[in-house]
Amino acid sequence: MEKLNLCVPCLFGLEGLVGNELRRMDVEAVMPENGRVRFQGDKAAVARVNLRSRFGERVLIELGRFRADTFDRLFEGTKALPWEDFVPVDGAFPVKGYSLESALHSIPDCQKIVKKAVVERLKRRYRVQWFSEKGAKYQIQFAIMHDEAVLYLDTTGVGLHKRGYRPAHLTAPLRETLAAACVDIAGYRGKGDFCDPFCGSGTLAIEAALAAKGRAPGINRTFAAEAWPVIPKAIWDAERAAARAREFSGDYHIYASDIDPEAVEIAKKNARRAGVEELITFSVADACAFSLETARGVIVTNPPYGERLLEKQEAEELYRDFGAAYRNTEHWSLYLLSSHTEFERAFGRPADKKRKLYNGMIKCDLFQYRCRVK
Repeated sequence: MEKLNLCVPCLFGLEGLVGNELRRMDVEAVMPENGRVRFQGDKAAVARVNLRSRFGERVLIELGRFRADTFDRLFEGTKALPWEDFVPVDGAFPVKGYSLESALHSIPDCQKIVKKAVVERLKRRYRVQWFSEKGAKYQIQFAIMHDEAVLYLDTTGVGLHKRGYRPAHLTAPLRETLAAACVDIAGYRGKGDFCDPFCGSGTLAIEAALAAKGRAPGINRTFAAEAWPVIPKAIWDAERAAARAREFSGDYHIYASDIDPEAVEIAKKNARRAGVEELITFSVADACAFSLETARGVIVTNPPYGERLLEKQEAEELYRDFGAAYRNTEHWSLYLLSSHTEFERAFGRPADKKRKLYNGMIKCDLFQYRCRVK
């Protein structure tokens, strides 16, 4: 089948994880870059990556790249691309994008130029003067950096981090893709115990359960390109069936707790929507009194970090008390995500290792502590 140039944008810090998971999906020419991973694959790969990627934000088809330091070059470069290979005569093709450190800095003007160029290209192909755009959506994206333009079609629609299980959430939720990454970095694959003592809406525990079962995170949702005739329904059906065949069952020990009863109820409902409620033991408990025993386990958690001064002081007290509780445990490794710059001081122990990650635009560190036996 014809190879497409494809791209998966991701949160900064997750490029390596995305690259590794793509290599396991039988795609080619995987090239991690800042905030994205480029690769090549056929139309089946478009469906496969949308369904199975745990860490990527969306799947884009790269139509082309060219120098665009003037509006004329942006117009002609866009017009030269084969839009008719994907967009039918009734397709809706809105345009959005960004420009950084480039001569063309007006986003609205760039949108208009790209739209006009695509219209002119499709006019020539379909021999019409007007497009109703009442059909399926073909979201066009442009990225202009250092005067180089890259044009994409978005096959995903709603971002991949929207798994569909979390319509209800608490304040400042952890993005699902970042939660999945934290679980992966912690090395949890379904063996040993897993615990999130600050579970909030349950995202970390749910992502741990999905990973343990090998369940494709996009298996129960739809994607923009499913409405595109150019990627037949049979391809999506085959990739869904293949994804389901990869699932397996086991005896998992996943614990999620929070001091807030309302949060625990929300987490239970989210787990139910994700189809993993029976795999997770939920409870109302104070993380600062953590005392679970295990022969081998990992704590992966994202406690409150506070935005305002008083909240930061409260967060530091929380870290101090949780640190004291953690030091009394045995056989638990800890992976704690926080944006608080004084976390280690408040926790009472420097991390064995730190990894810089981003929750959206919020810079965080994943503080890693190896288990110690008293």
